[in-house]
Amino acid sequence: MPTLPSPSPRTALAAIADGAGAFVIEPVEVRAPVPDEVRVRLKAAGVCHTDHASLHWPGPLVMGHEGAGVIEAVGEAVTDFAVGQPVLLNWAIPCGRCAQCARGNAPLCERTLARDASLGTSAAGSGHTLWNGRPIERSFNLGTFAEYTLVRPEALTPLPPELPLAQACILGCGVMTGVGSAINIADVQPGESVAVVGCGGVGLSVIQGARLAGAGRIIAIDLHQAKLDRARELGATDCIVASRGDTDHQALIKAVLALTGGRGADHAFEATGQAALSFLPLRLVRDGGNALQLSGSHGEVTVPMPWFQWNKRYLTPLYGGCVPDRDLPRLIDWALSGALELASMVDATYRLEELRAALDDMLAGRTTKGVVLFD
Repeated sequence: MPTLPSPSPRTALAAIADGAGAFVIEPVEVRAPVPDEVRVRLKAAGVCHTDHASLHWPGPLVMGHEGAGVIEAVGEAVTDFAVGQPVLLNWAIPCGRCAQCARGNAPLCERTLARDASLGTSAAGSGHTLWNGRPIERSFNLGTFAEYTLVRPEALTPLPPELPLAQACILGCGVMTGVGSAINIADVQPGESVAVVGCGGVGLSVIQGARLAGAGRIIAIDLHQAKLDRARELGATDCIVASRGDTDHQALIKAVLALTGGRGADHAFEATGQAALSFLPLRLVRDGGNALQLSGSHGEVTVPMPWFQWNKRYLTPLYGGCVPDRDLPRLIDWALSGALELASMVDATYRLEELRAALDDMLAGRTTKGVVLFD
């Protein structure tokens, strides 16, 4: 049997953040996989508010953390994946051995977060990506705003060929965060009421998760009627146009109370990315209900402690409680069946060199979910 030639390094264009708010698109070199690694050629990468935040993380850094592509090379110890196979990348990369993985907390894996040296490095391997001849880190150990990435196989989920990669890529963070927060974290039950503040990619995914869970009333809240129209198409039963003039949210609270029999929603979610709105769910949820902040917003906010009283639970879930082997195949099955709508959420596509426009469109609210395409 002939011996296959060893993979060679690949030169790839990548978006590289400088840590001071700017980025460049320049070539990087991605080495061949060692025995327990997989090299993926990216085909599509979702654009997320976290990517904009990464411009200010310690740099230089290859940006991007949502992606889908095709396996281009595998290490000799990898047996579950093959060259040419379409795959979804996810940034919750469980090792299966650390204390957090044993508890089912895959997003908190101590190996991926490099908090347990005995389990090895967090990335695929030291120096696997070079920029100007020097090692460079990749966002969430993925760096999906690049033509190639190199990962551990635990970062991959097989994709069926009939699911377009331009849609599948958004499953890897935004959709998982929203759907998972509704189903895994809030544990929305049939007939319960849900309020969602912010109808971008994550908020719309919460709405779809609540619909899949059988929620009786799903209240979508946003400043823009067009986003509310999309929310209704995806499962919202009621829509509230928020007003910038309602600075203390009294009109909004009154509207939610009116729709929930005067008691408040069973579950309220914030998905705007605005620190000032982080605790708004506490004012929309009933006594004993769940208030969830999903946007990972940063900044200091001062709120009255009584907002937390009467057995309300305030949660800031990470990645929708994703356990990749359990949750990602379930999302894929729902997408294939049509129960989970992806196509209408991707309302703009860009080339890698158009990443600045993609980020600007996202920040201005002109897109629900933008996707960078590499072919």
